[in-house]
Amino acid sequence: MSLLDKKTILITGGTGSFGKKFIEIVLKKYKPKKIIIFSRDELKQYLMKSQLKKFGKILRYFLGDVRDLDRLRLAMQDVDLVIHAAALKHVDSGEYNPFEVIKTNVVGTQNVVDAIVDSKVENAIFLSTDKAVSPINLYGASKLAAEKLFIAANNFSKKKFSVVKYGNVFNSRGSVVPTFIEQIKKRNKLFLTNKKMTRFNISLEEGVNFVIMCLNKMIGGETFIPIMDTIEIIDLIKILNPKQGFEEIGIKPGEKIHEELISASDNSVKINCGKYFIICPSTSLSKDSVVKKYLKKNRGKIIKNNFSYNSSDTKKRLKSSEIKKLVIKNYQIK
Repeated sequence: MSLLDKKTILITGGTGSFGKKFIEIVLKKYKPKKIIIFSRDELKQYLMKSQLKKFGKILRYFLGDVRDLDRLRLAMQDVDLVIHAAALKHVDSGEYNPFEVIKTNVVGTQNVVDAIVDSKVENAIFLSTDKAVSPINLYGASKLAAEKLFIAANNFSKKKFSVVKYGNVFNSRGSVVPTFIEQIKKRNKLFLTNKKMTRFNISLEEGVNFVIMCLNKMIGGETFIPIMDTIEIIDLIKILNPKQGFEEIGIKPGEKIHEELISASDNSVKINCGKYFIICPSTSLSKDSVVKKYLKKNRGKIIKNNFSYNSSDTKKRLKSSEIKKLVIKNYQIK
């Protein structure tokens, strides 16, 4: 029996790309007692409710903002598991409205932690991003701060708090492929910031299944990172093949040439588990006895210092034919 069966699950930001796919997969594969969709967008909640009418006895729609601690506490009554996916994610708007990002991504995450501590919740996972590694924009910095809050919660609570972190989601709203497709529709031309750019590749379904696996394996305090394929953006452009070609417009502020998920300067204990990495907490939790628990639970091996994991690594680089299959599968483009 899975950890999700017969449990009440709350997902913040539940009407976003991840939330919708998470709910779809959990309803299909597991037998949850209840799923609470916590978000501030009433239209998205209305549309989701209309699409999932037959699951009315299981799904609950809770309007609220993670900035509101009292509302979170009310929503978490009798909840067993929490997925914290709510965030302000747009890099450009975050640079222009910095404190709004801080209020949602940092203060909001602390509110989620506080509400969990005051509830019956057993396990909680926070969804982070590659942009939190050596951050160069406020969005990344806010997610790094939120990671620290979630991991540190294990120091003063018996609840289990862990982090899942991965890069570009191939078929999510706002990712590179739908952005390129929209550009082709409007101008039949693509605008690329840098020809050398690479990105990790994971689908929404893969991301959701990874989070579910982590829920079952977590002991609290660890950061899970999937080992992913990578793509070279120029290969993607060649596959989409716009009639007017492409234009290189220069890298944007806050953008990186390569995605990074583990920095060489990170001196935390890191474990290779075959299909994923674990970063042990850099707090007092990372004592030898705790590291041994992570190793035993995940059957992994400790990685040597100065290890780096970024999308420039060619070992798992997808071939053009493989990228084309992904594009056809997800967007019906030939």
